[in-house]
Amino acid sequence: MKRFYKEAAAVAIDGGFGVALDGRKIKTVGGRAQVVPTLALAEAMAAEWVAQGEEIDPALFMFRDMADYAIDVVAQDTGAVVTDLVPYAETDTLCYRAEPDEPFAARQRLMWEPLLTATEARLDVAFVRVTGVMHKPQNPQAIAAMKAEIDRLDAFQLAALQNTTSLAASLIIGLAALADHADLDALWDAANLEEDWQAELWGKDEEALERRARRAAGFAAAARFAGLARG
Repeated sequence: MKRFYKEAAAVAIDGGFGVALDGRKIKTVGGRAQVVPTLALAEAMAAEWVAQGEEIDPALFMFRDMADYAIDVVAQDTGAVVTDLVPYAETDTLCYRAEPDEPFAARQRLMWEPLLTATEARLDVAFVRVTGVMHKPQNPQAIAAMKAEIDRLDAFQLAALQNTTSLAASLIIGLAALADHADLDALWDAANLEEDWQAELWGKDEEALERRARRAAGFAAAARFAGLARG
């Protein structure tokens, strides 16, 4: 699609902020008013429109797409989104470890244990560590505490959390990424620990590296979206 506007700007609208193209306010994909909670997020979304060239590239609309998803999908049924996220806590990657005497287990303890113990301390719960890949029931108190954390989030934070959690395959990492001043590089390294370990052993693959970079960009964008939506 060719660019059909000259100017894009963040504007104040009823209930929050939005983006106007040549003075005309934008709607979501679902036809709803595209209203976001902070001026900072609206400005970041407007910047995506400004950055477009003569041909519009939909891949550049990461913030717009997350905002539309938050408004059109998440806000319409937040309970369903919470229900989709809770199973990540029941099988969180950080809880599944190699045999204790394996070198990989030492790397897991180094990179995963601080994240897991910090979450346990914050929520005053204990997670079950599992050796191997066979599923074991997680501590019900830990699951309940994680669900309570999710229940407190608004539609925009939930939209971001769905992205960070699915990309990391870990609700613990997904939630940590939404915190102020989160070390996103360290969190992404933790999420990709097994993949990086295999690359160390067998060599790096260019396609895998490109895929990792794309997913890292999506992870970081979702975390930034959450921060901008908080203001």
